[in-house]
Amino acid sequence: MLLCSRRRSGPGCSFWADRTPVHEAARRGEILQLQQLIESGACVNAVTYDSITPLHEASLRGQTQCVKLLLAAGAQVDARNIDGSTPLCDACASGSIECVKVLLSHGAKVNPPLYTASPLHEACMNGSSECVQLLIDVGANLEAHDCHFGTPLHVACAREHLDCVKLLLKAGANVNAAKLHETALHHAAKVKNVDLVEMLIEFGGNIYARDNRGKKPSDYTWSSSPTAKCFEYYEKTPLSLSQLCRVTVRKAAGQRALEKIAKLNIPQRLIQYLSYN
Repeated sequence: MLLCSRRRSGPGCSFWADRTPVHEAARRGEILQLQQLIESGACVNAVTYDSITPLHEASLRGQTQCVKLLLAAGAQVDARNIDGSTPLCDACASGSIECVKVLLSHGAKVNPPLYTASPLHEACMNGSSECVQLLIDVGANLEAHDCHFGTPLHVACAREHLDCVKLLLKAGANVNAAKLHETALHHAAKVKNVDLVEMLIEFGGNIYARDNRGKKPSDYTWSSSPTAKCFEYYEKTPLSLSQLCRVTVRKAAGQRALEKIAKLNIPQRLIQYLSYN
């Protein structure tokens, strides 16, 4: 449906097209060649069979100067390929913070209105904490849900990107968000990452949550393994009252927790504690 709704963006721009010289120049970062093609009237919004534009190509490979040239020539900043990905998604997948900044400055949507991987999902998959922080700062939806991957937190945990996980949690991501009843803690158990398990529990991760198979996170660990011992410790040693209070306050704050907590009329020391600093 998305493919069928695309419009031609000018004379000579065929709807179904194979890869063009503009695609190639954008992909390779050939700035001079790209400039010459644009000046000669080449279409910057030509799409391939899978609806990839030159801007997708440049963004996916972190070709910042090509991205700037294409946008200045009228490239559609939120064009979607056959998978629903926008150039901003591709820039986040490449981990190119400069491309991300350029696209955002040209109005790229940080929260695409579809149940597909968002730019934040892509940044978490790539493990680019710088991109993750920037997207959070400009209002990315922390609970954006992809039908295959779940939330950005699910993705970051599955890929074991601890820096990204911490940024999401500190910003107010729901630690117990479920994908088919599977939480981020289930992912942490499956990848056997003790540091990840401890971090999630510190932020209120439910060690008793059961997935669609009826299994708790600890059911995915090997007996006597470091991860299993970690779960065993927390099952026998509940969180302290101060930690429980912190988790409760942050849950009440929801998304943008850091912003809300910083405005509370309470001692700075408490703000630091609630912010996990």
